[in-house]
Amino acid sequence: MNIIEIKGVTKDYALGTTTVHALRGIDLDIEEGDLMTIMGPSGSGKTTLLNVIGCIDRATSGSVRVHGGEVTRLSDRQVTDLRLNRIGFIFQTFNLIPVLSALENVEFPMLLKKKESRAEIRKKAEKLIDEVGIREYMHHRPAQLSGGQRQRVAIARALVTNPDIVLADEPTANLDSVTGAQILDLMKAMNARERTTFIFSTHDANVLKYAKTIVKIKDGCIAEKAAL
Repeated sequence: MNIIEIKGVTKDYALGTTTVHALRGIDLDIEEGDLMTIMGPSGSGKTTLLNVIGCIDRATSGSVRVHGGEVTRLSDRQVTDLRLNRIGFIFQTFNLIPVLSALENVEFPMLLKKKESRAEIRKKAEKLIDEVGIREYMHHRPAQLSGGQRQRVAIARALVTNPDIVLADEPTANLDSVTGAQILDLMKAMNARERTTFIFSTHDANVLKYAKTIVKIKDGCIAEKAAL
């Protein structure tokens, strides 16, 4: 069963007087429970594709369906609801809230959902903080953390709501090889246990060991798709 269906998607950006064609007619089906790696050189469209799937950017043309629903027609409120309840994001730039501690950043999306008690939220957040290996830094604010530590906070925040889909833009970029492998093991276990669908954009060849499907993108087009 496909959890995401992308048909004929284009995305254009205006850059001064020039139009940049970031995506050029993408067709891609992603099955529920997949662990997909999207690979390609810088500027190939990997991040743009993730942003379109996650409703951060709207496609210029084409269709994007998530759980059978056409996301290009959703209102801003419906998009916010989809991102809060169905999709977890791991951004290259972390997007942590600077005035909150690491622990509070992880708790934040659960507080927005308002479905669990503060005690349950704290317990869940602390468990994930443990699993990504930054318990001793849980009360530090982002500015007091290294890039790798902030990356791990961002990963914990993305996973804490048990989303159906996790979109990860270069999730191991700021991590050493040992920590990167630990984080990927955590995601692989979540994929197996919860059937969470993971979509990675990456340059890291080590991520390939974890993938079920590899998609290669070049100049805004799908060059290859292979199941492993």
